[in-house]
Amino acid sequence: MTAFDLTNKVAIITGGGSGIGEQISRVFSDAGADVRIFEFNAEAGESVAAAIRANGGKATSYAGDVSQQADMIRLCNEIAEETGHLDILINNAGIAHIGKLHDTKETDFDRIYDVNIKGVYNAMFAVIHHMMKQKSGVIINMGSIAALVGLPERFAYSTSKGAVELMTYTVARDYLDYNIRCNSIAPARVHTPFVDNYLATNYPGQEKEMFEKLSKTQPIGRMAKPVEIANLARYLCSEEASFITGTNFPIDGGFVKLNT
Repeated sequence: MTAFDLTNKVAIITGGGSGIGEQISRVFSDAGADVRIFEFNAEAGESVAAAIRANGGKATSYAGDVSQQADMIRLCNEIAEETGHLDILINNAGIAHIGKLHDTKETDFDRIYDVNIKGVYNAMFAVIHHMMKQKSGVIINMGSIAALVGLPERFAYSTSKGAVELMTYTVARDYLDYNIRCNSIAPARVHTPFVDNYLATNYPGQEKEMFEKLSKTQPIGRMAKPVEIANLARYLCSEEASFITGTNFPIDGGFVKLNT
């Protein structure tokens, strides 16, 4: 038996069409999971699903908006009816915002709330009844070190990730009797297309210099790779992690404990 095996597990991955979500989709497929991608960008989601299928894996993409509860319920019910079980939810979809309190507009805060907080709630709400019925399931919420330390100019984003961490603990506690495990992952900076786009937009001509500067804010001296986050998620969803619930896992190159 392969370590951290997910064979025949139905895994719903929100925001699975790019960045960390894409790597989770690919890693889970390699572990044998039946990957179901929920993606706001339908073209990106289908591209990842098609690549997984071309490599011999099982993957289906669905266009949906995590901020709309009706979308999440409809899609989860559809998958449950087709497969007979929902085993894993990876709550990965999220958006970023840069700004201090005084320059965070109400519309900015509302959008962060809708996706990063309400979206996480919507996805969990949509799967929890199925997991309760089958008396099993694993939920992984994507948090951030922004919930653990005071990062500059991340007021709304940090607020949302703090909520994600506390939702994780309460769900873990409330569903112990149903054999449903719930944990969160808190990455530091991860080298995704978002980082490259941010640097190109805000530091044109200085991308390389600024990339090195941001990389060195992690004591380990570099940003995380998306696949490293995906590998942790795979472990937490496997039987080898069956004793782990109600825990937040920083994966941060030493940022939280070693940045003094």
